[in-house]
Amino acid sequence: MLEAKCPPLLLFVTALLLVSCQGAEQVLPGGTSGEHAATGELETFEISFNSTNMTNFAYGIAANVVAVLLYGSNFVPVKRIETGDGMFFQWVVCVAIWVVSMVGDLMLQSPKFHPFAMLGGVIWATGNITAVPIVKAIGLGLGILIWGSSSLLMGWASSRFGWFGIAAQDVSRPILNYCGAGLCLLSGLIFFFVRTDVELHPNSESIPLLIDRRTNSGSYGPISSGFWIDVIGPKTRRFIGCLLAVVSGLLYGSSFAPILYIKSHSSCHDSMFHGASVYDLDYVHAQCSGIFVASTVYFAIYCAAMKNRPRVYSRAILPGLLSGLMWALATYCWFLANNYLSAVITFPIVSAGYGLVAALWGSLVFREIKGLANCFVFILASCVVLTGSLLTAISKLQ
Repeated sequence: MLEAKCPPLLLFVTALLLVSCQGAEQVLPGGTSGEHAATGELETFEISFNSTNMTNFAYGIAANVVAVLLYGSNFVPVKRIETGDGMFFQWVVCVAIWVVSMVGDLMLQSPKFHPFAMLGGVIWATGNITAVPIVKAIGLGLGILIWGSSSLLMGWASSRFGWFGIAAQDVSRPILNYCGAGLCLLSGLIFFFVRTDVELHPNSESIPLLIDRRTNSGSYGPISSGFWIDVIGPKTRRFIGCLLAVVSGLLYGSSFAPILYIKSHSSCHDSMFHGASVYDLDYVHAQCSGIFVASTVYFAIYCAAMKNRPRVYSRAILPGLLSGLMWALATYCWFLANNYLSAVITFPIVSAGYGLVAALWGSLVFREIKGLANCFVFILASCVVLTGSLLTAISKLQ
């Protein structure tokens, strides 16, 4: 089903990218305008009824929707595929991400490459190493919701208070802004009380996420040694899964800080980034290159630690490539939405939206959430994080 939808989504993202490339000079004429954005002060999103603004609004909403769907469905292709400890799988995903970014770089006519933007990719790849253990420990829906909430808080705090050398953002409604951030934090705490069913089951229809089953798995590694997350107790596994989800979310949320730093200092005459582009898509290839380099280094270290006998699961290759393709397309859509709507609108919506999509996959399709009381807590936490993200977005509007 996902394979059938992928080509239309690819065509849609390509069309949006072409439109964005054609309109880039109008958005940022001469490459020197947009100094207001370069100082880190995002323009207020104002909706008027003229055709230009409505067209931009439609493009932004469409790109946002696609980004939410692709991010939230990122791990669905490997739901029933054995990936072991996930190191080989995450490397395949990062290879696909890098290949897509090279195609996007050619479409954008190869803008200037800033090596500093690769740092964001390194941060993201570091967080992505924990993705497979998280999803195996606490499930698809709960894992993505927790790291989505953590990512949203990190992104909000870094831009609101000017962390990492980024100019602090002012909002027109600070009370709503703080309330939204508080609700996102509250939702993360509520999610810890949600219990997920990710135990090993012999029934093929209830195979848990990323089960480390080695029979007929295409594994070429040592069969006798199990993955550590599969051999620890349920309570310990749950605690470690939630803790890793919070840590990975903090890394995901700070992975865009280098790009924002470059944009914030593009108007400073004494900065090495003076004159740098403020167009978000110009930095995607650099960040994805950092993702590929970091993941390759991590995989090499893993191979050395395994004495050149890594667990390579051949059945995870095509699903991993599809997962990386979905993530890369979602990132391009998100950056396009930033161009049309501004990041302060898209970031909380995307961060909460893809978590809710993953929650629907996990609860409705894969039945990870069971029990009336458990479902009620899960729905309550989902509503809280959605409300928090909307308040965060509305707080910037005038």
